[in-house]
Amino acid sequence: MCDFPAVLQADVAAAGRVAVSGASTVPALSSAVVEQLCTGWQAIDSIDLCIAPAQSAPRGEATLAAVLGYCGAPIEVWQGGRWRARRGWAEPEPVRFKRLAPRRGALCDIPDLELFPARYRVRQRVMFRAALEVGLAQRAFALLAGLRAAGWLRRPERLAPLLTRSAPMLDALGSALGGMVVRVRGIDGAGRAAGRAWHVAADHDHGPEIPCMAAILLARRLARGDGPAPGAHTATGLLPLADFAPEFERWGMVTDIEDEADAV
Repeated sequence: MCDFPAVLQADVAAAGRVAVSGASTVPALSSAVVEQLCTGWQAIDSIDLCIAPAQSAPRGEATLAAVLGYCGAPIEVWQGGRWRARRGWAEPEPVRFKRLAPRRGALCDIPDLELFPARYRVRQRVMFRAALEVGLAQRAFALLAGLRAAGWLRRPERLAPLLTRSAPMLDALGSALGGMVVRVRGIDGAGRAAGRAWHVAADHDHGPEIPCMAAILLARRLARGDGPAPGAHTATGLLPLADFAPEFERWGMVTDIEDEADAV
């Protein structure tokens, strides 16, 4: 996805068409959140994102296979102001949410990790985590990551069919409530240290509706004739956060923005 514009720009622009990659939760929604939270800031020090799916939400085998594909594999992460290699799904850390119980989240490989450091000139860190609701499931992924790193499990994605069939066995330990949080730290327009967080909570297993929203919103804009210019684009920065509000309301999702300056 990250190379999509560079590879296809000339051909798509010459044809007078618009092509967009990443019209989903990341990076379309995630970038809209960052730009809303950091409006007027002088600098961004860190961006931390975490998706927390509901245990009982629908899950697809192909998605699980993609996740397992980088479980325990090295992922390049912008950390400490430079690129570092870390292992996918290893070393889970606590994550706090506004309307969900705290969970432990582990590193996932998504386009934001590559796109955000340059786009937002992030000085220290960009991190994306996924936090499963049932701790046993989170620990199982960490175990698989360790086995792959040790060379004892070469193709974790082959376990996708088995894990897809067995996952519902844990549903009784979880709920239908999922969500997402985006936290930013940096320097605001007045030169002060600042921290803000945006949360969304999606109940009744409606969380999987969120990845569809950006594509729907962009399609509506294109139909009205006010979409992106002809060419190839990532979805980063193409939609303002306000555009998502009616979709969140449609599905009964609740959003919050918190000032976390004291946590900086």
